[in-house]
Amino acid sequence: MMAPAAYAQPAAPVAAPKIERLDPALDALIDVNTPIEQVATGFSFTEGPVWHKGKLWFSDVTGDKLRTVDASGKVEVVLDNSGGYPNPPKGANIGSNGLVPDKDGSILMAQMGARRIARLDAQGKVTAVVSDYEGKRLNSPNDLVVAPDGAIWFTDPPFGLFNGMDKDPAKELAYSGVFRYAAGKLTPVITDLPLPNGIAFSPDGKTLYVSNYGEPGSIYAYTVGAGGALSGKRTVIDYPRDGRGGADGMKVDSKGNIWATGPGGLWIMTPQGKVLGRLRMPAQTANLAFGDDGKSVYITSSASVYRVKLKVLGLMPRYSR
Repeated sequence: MMAPAAYAQPAAPVAAPKIERLDPALDALIDVNTPIEQVATGFSFTEGPVWHKGKLWFSDVTGDKLRTVDASGKVEVVLDNSGGYPNPPKGANIGSNGLVPDKDGSILMAQMGARRIARLDAQGKVTAVVSDYEGKRLNSPNDLVVAPDGAIWFTDPPFGLFNGMDKDPAKELAYSGVFRYAAGKLTPVITDLPLPNGIAFSPDGKTLYVSNYGEPGSIYAYTVGAGGALSGKRTVIDYPRDGRGGADGMKVDSKGNIWATGPGGLWIMTPQGKVLGRLRMPAQTANLAFGDDGKSVYITSSASVYRVKLKVLGLMPRYSR
């Protein structure tokens, strides 16, 4: 998710979206002549997409709603007040954000307003999963992923706090962390990133990727050991200043390539950070999800949701249905 200042002035439309080929290896992943389709538009700020039960589920962060859109563009509201904050001020950054399916078919949500990870079941009931660490409230959970071993990992920057993020008196933790939740235990696994944001695993689960938001921001990789222990931190990319936005959401395809939102749109790169291409987007772009059984990528870009057909299969969430 973008930082609060980014929401204050919605991105003005620029050129039409286009695919930019920067390396011949891109040809195996996507056809540069494939159209970038606008599936739906008219929202406040789209984020946190996930493909689940034949639809794209996504958060409207400042609109404070959880919605779905099907392949035909039909939009439905699944949950009002999706951020869980009582009587929220209009336009605040407190809606739901990252979404991921759980093993029982429910949806796990990063609720920025309620400052927790919560579960939405098939009956529409919302229950808390985790909301504090050692008696201190989480900052504002942003994005999450279920690891191959079933553990829930999530980032916890302070974007949903109202008064200057780190300076907000409501902030109880001394850091903005990356957490692992397994067997009822919450563990901070990264505490040295100022604004951890997007999060993803390599196909084999042995590498964790985390984006650190900023303009332009960076992506880091970590080796994952037993019990989620991390080591070997390395920089995948330090983004250049080349368009609006910063290091935000990301996913990994079945070949291990990283698809990540950054300055100017969606970047496609190898695990070593070699940039193969970009999807230049007309507005600030926050996140993405593979859908249609991994055959498409859906992109949440400010007020709209876009779709692009792929040659490579995207890596679907562990419990995707």
